[in-house]
Amino acid sequence: MSFFISSAHAAPAAAQGPSMMANILMIAVFVAIFYFLIWRPQAKRAKEHRNLVESLGVGSEVVFAGGLMGRITKIEGDFAVVELNRGNEVKIQRASVISVLPEGTLNNL
Repeated sequence: MSFFISSAHAAPAAAQGPSMMANILMIAVFVAIFYFLIWRPQAKRAKEHRNLVESLGVGSEVVFAGGLMGRITKIEGDFAVVELNRGNEVKIQRASVISVLPEGTLNNL
């Protein structure tokens, strides 16, 4: 290749890139940012939701993902039977519950 392009005589320090330590430090900073801004808050939310789903019991008044509210009448493994109003029951996945309402909220609506 030197036949077509003449050799350049540049200073040796100008040809070098960032040091290896700077590259490792930059990767560590990106990992720390990813951990504190994305991974940790998501894990905390998932843990809170898991605890909420495990604490559900018969008689709990809940709001589930579709926006409907009701009272749990029966729990069947990963599913719950929710009474929306008298005589109208639906079966939902327990994981679709997004909130537990204070006792008596449905009577006041």
